[in-house]
Amino acid sequence: MTEVMQQFQVLEPSTLAEAIDALHANPGAVPLSAGTDLIVRMRKGLSETDTLVDLGRIPEFQEITIDEKGKHIGAGATLATLQAHPALVDYSAVLRAIEGVAGPSHREVATLGGNLCQDTRCVYYNQSHWWRKANGYCLKYRGDICHVAPKGNRCRAAFSGDIAPALMVHDAELELMGPDGKRRLPLSDFYQEDGAAHMVLQPFEIVVAVHLPPATAVSDYHKIRIRGAVDYPLAGVAVACTKKAEGVHFALALTGTNSMPFKVDIDEPLRPSDDAVVYFDAIDKVVQKAVSPQRTTTIAPHYRRLSIAATAVRLARKLS
Repeated sequence: MTEVMQQFQVLEPSTLAEAIDALHANPGAVPLSAGTDLIVRMRKGLSETDTLVDLGRIPEFQEITIDEKGKHIGAGATLATLQAHPALVDYSAVLRAIEGVAGPSHREVATLGGNLCQDTRCVYYNQSHWWRKANGYCLKYRGDICHVAPKGNRCRAAFSGDIAPALMVHDAELELMGPDGKRRLPLSDFYQEDGAAHMVLQPFEIVVAVHLPPATAVSDYHKIRIRGAVDYPLAGVAVACTKKAEGVHFALALTGTNSMPFKVDIDEPLRPSDDAVVYFDAIDKVVQKAVSPQRTTTIAPHYRRLSIAATAVRLARKLS
């Protein structure tokens, strides 16, 4: 059955203030960055709107600046631009995550903010309209049941973005703008564990920039996926490692297994006197306990749990 694209208008503000005004004046309007996620959802009937507010003509939205306080990266900066920009040379996990997003042609237009704000995914949700209708829809869209966890009352769709965990281990902050002005918050506080409402954006509010403090750690990112390119992460791990006098400190952040990306606390450093085997085995157990993969993909949840823990340990060992 052929999917029919709904009719919509596109507004093109030239400033962030105009963009907020346009969203406020058009109830149900949706901000558009590059559309690599949004347009696909619109074609499948997953995003129903008659107005898109295109942010691509706003210079401030794409600016990248560097000073003694760190890096200020406009949410409209494309992933291809960031791959080649010196601003991220000391943030290896972020670069590795960007390189793993989709394919080269996608990264030419896809933006940082769009990747951070992408929708959650599930095999019962990311289907054609007629398929979803035949199955009675789901808790995330028009229905009243989560087919993944029928006895629960929360959508279990998984967040499948690569860049968020990589930014988290470097203590990134988001700058948001809405009718009441701008505000900043840690990226790790931007998400919540609900597949149908996984971001804490207020009405008419948009992500305008990412702030990265000066890099103090070495880092890396790796994801598990079916194919070696293009695919979303079935599970992804970012690890940052900081060496101090008392030992090696690790910061971990995970994606692909839950409805939000999140940091994992590793309270104790790896000290010279520690048994490394015991220490990394403890990290494995911490990660396995932290994640809650569900039947949101065609891959078994238990495999994703074991593989993300093993990947976390491998990256931590390498960086240490």
